[in-house]
Amino acid sequence: MSAEIRIATRRSPLAVWQAKHVAENLKAAHPGLAVRLVPMVTEGDRIVDRALAGAGGKGLFIKELEVAILAGEADIAVHSMKDVPAALPQGMLIAAVLTRADPRDAFVSNRHLALDGLPNGACIGTSSLRRQCQLRRARPDLEIATLRGNVGTRLLRLDHGEFDAIILATAGLERLGLGGRIRERLPPQRMLPAVGQGIIGIECRASDARISSLLAPLEHASTRHCLEAERAFSAQLGGSCQSPIAGHAELAGGMLELQGLVGSPDGNTVYADRVAGAAADAVKLGSALADRLLAAGAGALLKALAAAGAH
Repeated sequence: MSAEIRIATRRSPLAVWQAKHVAENLKAAHPGLAVRLVPMVTEGDRIVDRALAGAGGKGLFIKELEVAILAGEADIAVHSMKDVPAALPQGMLIAAVLTRADPRDAFVSNRHLALDGLPNGACIGTSSLRRQCQLRRARPDLEIATLRGNVGTRLLRLDHGEFDAIILATAGLERLGLGGRIRERLPPQRMLPAVGQGIIGIECRASDARISSLLAPLEHASTRHCLEAERAFSAQLGGSCQSPIAGHAELAGGMLELQGLVGSPDGNTVYADRVAGAAADAVKLGSALADRLLAAGAGALLKALAAAGAH
């Protein structure tokens, strides 16, 4: 095969690892296929001094990659699906999702073995509103400080003593060979993950049948069902980057269970619920769970958060 696939990727070590991982999977599925990385710097990478919520949200990590694909400078982009907004640009498609890695959040500390072991008033680093909400609900005594940058930068700041602990995604640490830094993997009932956490997705032009067919062998059906439920939940909520939203689906024996959460950044108000049903109804389940939370009061909370964020 003389064809080539060009992968648009951010330059961070984790993004490059994910792009190379997809490249290896593609070459294994299609011997002789040439795969080339097209490294780029996104707006999200350039913002390191403040939380993304106030700058436009996680979509800042992928916009330039999508522009490169639409302009014909690349064929696909590889994403951490937790960074992908619920609505894709016109003409774009998540053509394949890989088998989900560990979706849990990781507690990382040099001095403490577990979240419950942190002393009163300890400083914990994260810029995720979702994590802040759940941390403040569980441990209102903690000081939560902004932590931005790639995984290596965050760990360096911890090692320099700026924080007593930080929260990162387990999947990212393990993909970089840094799983040994994890002191505790926080179960979903303690820290509900972000929608799409642990899932690598591959985006391309919806009209590009050649690329879609090359990506087809990489698709993992069970992961797709879980992702569809989680993203339908997020989309139906219509939340913004100012909204702490969490959603996590698990599949067992053809049945899908989805947990969802909407809260305030201070952790004082939290709406949480779960639904279960057939995996084939993943999208309906996600929308139904969102509707239940909206009716319970999350709708008013999201409107208030959006209004506060606009000022």
